[in-house]
Amino acid sequence: MVIRQDYEVSSEGAVRHWEIPYARLEDPLPVVTMPAQVNGLLAGSQLTGTILSIDAVTSVAVIDFTCSMVYWQEVRNVLTYVGNVEATWGVINIGDPIYYDGSATMPATIFLSTSPLDDAGPANTLFGWAVPRSDADMALFPKGIAIAPGSTVEIAVMQRGAGGA
Repeated sequence: MVIRQDYEVSSEGAVRHWEIPYARLEDPLPVVTMPAQVNGLLAGSQLTGTILSIDAVTSVAVIDFTCSMVYWQEVRNVLTYVGNVEATWGVINIGDPIYYDGSATMPATIFLSTSPLDDAGPANTLFGWAVPRSDADMALFPKGIAIAPGSTVEIAVMQRGAGGA
């Protein structure tokens, strides 16, 4: 796995960083710069953010839950699943919703997609929205291919974070 060195795009608003035990995370093996989701009671309403640091000794991750923070993330452009198989894909445009997707069919290191439902049917949690990283990046939208087998693209994502709408 390659950790992106230039993963933060911009900062906005009050900063919200919290320590979360690995055992409370959807992915119990967190990696710095990757998206994270805290396990919750209701599918589709969990707290999400971006991992800033990990402490393997205490099994705690520091996660940025700041609303409107923008990070460079890998996003799968799947829209729907039929059973455990990706069924449809779409290009990703500026402002499109991005979801934390825990589907078993997602590549092992990808946690974000454009699908509002996971491959088993429950709702995915809204992670944020696709935004341009720069003027040059803006010209590259829409991103991804809308035909089988779909695509995984790097996109700046403005995260919903804690307290986001």
